[in-house]
Amino acid sequence: MAKFTTPLRLALMLGIAGLPACLAAAAAGAGAATGVYLTSRGAQSLVNGSVDQIAANAQSVMTAEGITSTGRSTDNGGDTRELKGTKGDLDVDITINRKTPTTAQVEVTARKNTLEWDKDYAKSVLGKIVAKS
Repeated sequence: MAKFTTPLRLALMLGIAGLPACLAAAAAGAGAATGVYLTSRGAQSLVNGSVDQIAANAQSVMTAEGITSTGRSTDNGGDTRELKGTKGDLDVDITINRKTPTTAQVEVTARKNTLEWDKDYAKSVLGKIVAKS
């Protein structure tokens, strides 16, 4: 059996010592990626920020995505916001419900017709809102 030289041992030990940091970073990334999940009609996530900030980010994403705004509403003293729009054959709806002063539940739906929803597009739009928040 061959003996390891001192420089090789040192390199091996440094490589192993850096492993926990890499694993922690990977775990943090995985946790962030699991925040957006599909619902029966679209995608939903708990988003950091005030309702006002998230609504502004959602409007910015709608504009960037070419979603034409068709309406907006505010309920519950501003704790609930809804933005509506269209893109091609899709009716896009973004609902923001305040959970705490610094978080809100955001749901995005993209309806093609009465029975068909584009969950992938809804997830894409929501992912962009989350990234801006």
